[in-house]
Amino acid sequence: MADMQRLRKGSTLQQKQRARRMSVTEMRRIVIWAVSDGRAGMENQVLGIAEAIQRRIPASIVTKRIEVDSGIEKLPRFLWGNPFDRLTDDSDKLTPPWPDVFIGCGRRTVPYAKALKQFCFTVQTQDPRSKAENFGLVVPPVHDRLKGQGIVPIQGSPNRLSKERLKLEAQLLNMSLPRDIQFRTPYAAALIGGPSKDYRWNKQAEDGIISDIAGAIQAGYFVLATLSRRTPKAFAERLRYAFKPSKMWLWDGEPVGPIDNPYFGMLGLAERVLVTEESANMITEAAFTGKPVHLMELPGGGGKWKRFHEGLTQRGVIRPGAGFTDEWNYAPLRETDRVADEIIKRLTLRGVVAPGA
Repeated sequence: MADMQRLRKGSTLQQKQRARRMSVTEMRRIVIWAVSDGRAGMENQVLGIAEAIQRRIPASIVTKRIEVDSGIEKLPRFLWGNPFDRLTDDSDKLTPPWPDVFIGCGRRTVPYAKALKQFCFTVQTQDPRSKAENFGLVVPPVHDRLKGQGIVPIQGSPNRLSKERLKLEAQLLNMSLPRDIQFRTPYAAALIGGPSKDYRWNKQAEDGIISDIAGAIQAGYFVLATLSRRTPKAFAERLRYAFKPSKMWLWDGEPVGPIDNPYFGMLGLAERVLVTEESANMITEAAFTGKPVHLMELPGGGGKWKRFHEGLTQRGVIRPGAGFTDEWNYAPLRETDRVADEIIKRLTLRGVVAPGA
């Protein structure tokens, strides 16, 4: 009972704040919580949606990284009791006043999205493995085959790209690259992941990645390459010495001029993108560019990955068997923007956002 009173107290305060926002223009800025366990792939999804909303209406974004007691994390959710008591001392706190919008990604955030549904508009990305009516909106990938009221499937996953950001970071990177490789156009970007739950890593996979990069170089491209946290260190060393500096630049993890991470700049500069097939995030981001995308194969996969890749093929993003001299175009994948528009539509119906805001 005390827990519910605490939640309702925060909700009453928020309702008063919301009423003031509706009457004073400068008070109409909504508050969005972007909630995840802090892993980059998760956090980028919630921030991507939040930033897309912010590009459309006045909004403040608060990033929340939660950590749950390890002793109970693997227990069924009905045994958790009050989920707010399960946050560790190192976790960001989830306390009133509540936001206007809660956007969560990952199974750790699900109990909190469910608990706060009656106090704010809750959005859960991926498959929450819970009934859709427990959330304001569920945003799963199409290949998970979730359907129903309150579900908006998207191709791939949400991301933090925008046309403006892509252009700006490309310009910054182009000015910050070592002078001896500046303007060695055309550029190709190589985005390299690593082993995952569904994909393995072996020498055959490594040889294939090296071969694919060599094919792009032979076709006349200068390759800008980057690795992920999952890339095996031994392969990172192999790749570093696989090609001459006049043919490939491999980011070493250090800032490049004013850029902490040149990843988006690479996408902006590239005329085509090579990406390992196990990362829905990197593939979706590559598809944002509207440039040809080539998948680099890894052992493994499964039904949902096959559906994901087939969906991209149908959209014209990838062309199985295409060479590095083949050219094609497609409508850039802008699914995050579509989700943001849907959220704003629902916020307007709830009276959180003024019509036409």
